[in-house]
Amino acid sequence: MAAWDSLRTISNASIRQSPSFYLTGIPGYENLHHFISIPFCAFYLIGIVGNCTILHIIHTDKGLHEPMYYFLAMLSFTDIGMSISTLPTVLKILWFEAREIEVNACVAQMYFIHTFSLMESAVLLAMAFDRYIAICDPLRYSSKLTPQRIIYIGIFIVIRCSIVLPVVLARIPTFSFCHSHVLSHSFCLHQDVIRLACTDISFNISYGLFVVAFYWGIDSLGIFLSYAFILHSVLGIASQGGKLKALNTCASHICAVLILYVPMIGLSLVHRFAKHSSPIIHITMANIYLLVPPVLNPIIYSIKTKQIRQGFLRILSAKRVGFAHT
Repeated sequence: MAAWDSLRTISNASIRQSPSFYLTGIPGYENLHHFISIPFCAFYLIGIVGNCTILHIIHTDKGLHEPMYYFLAMLSFTDIGMSISTLPTVLKILWFEAREIEVNACVAQMYFIHTFSLMESAVLLAMAFDRYIAICDPLRYSSKLTPQRIIYIGIFIVIRCSIVLPVVLARIPTFSFCHSHVLSHSFCLHQDVIRLACTDISFNISYGLFVVAFYWGIDSLGIFLSYAFILHSVLGIASQGGKLKALNTCASHICAVLILYVPMIGLSLVHRFAKHSSPIIHITMANIYLLVPPVLNPIIYSIKTKQIRQGFLRILSAKRVGFAHT
């Protein structure tokens, strides 16, 4: 913990002069950062390669040019964005102990992290709507979810999630930071930065609550209502096999929802009710929230979705044949 205390001292000494923040690695384990970087690199590699593979499979297999897989491609795109948003600063700290980040760079990272998080939630809502139509109104599935409408949904998600944050993030470079400049994580989060400000942050807090209610709240409510209608429709199916088949088509999506929302709620609770708890708790929750969904989503969909699993196997078989001929 000596390095952590030293970092706080340096930061406090340069509070009024420094235009930078200081990110945090794993407090108390600085001498193990090179070893800790190994699982982090594995997570990033699995997440980025796995989601890129899903995008490749959907793009090359014309049999997967259907609404469900278009939404899955959107999910993979947002997962790649979430991974890339945090990768530079996390690995920079673990490899080089380079903790300093300028305010503008911090704001840019905040924008991408929070924007892709909002997009992930919105895509999961769109996927819930897709499952609702597929199970509750299957005869009109193709006519309701046409390729053109899916493109419109995708464009709407991008616009909806990308325009909301500049209003609040643009104020951060104008803040005075009269407290420590040391952040709690290896990347910049809005709630982590504003707690260090000594100016009036009431607008940022109010606006943050608005985003949580209007975006996360509406998305989660829409997902809940979609599954309420789905469950009602499934219970009306006479055969037990038909019920299980209908629910099985939702299993992957339900897992994706849980691995995004459970860590997100946990991180929010930690920031709200455990402000003075060990830094390890805050860091662990934030890393789970941002690293786990991009890693688990391609694994879940490759296991639970036959067509995606077959696509993975085709790619592996092609690589084996290529190695055999070299």
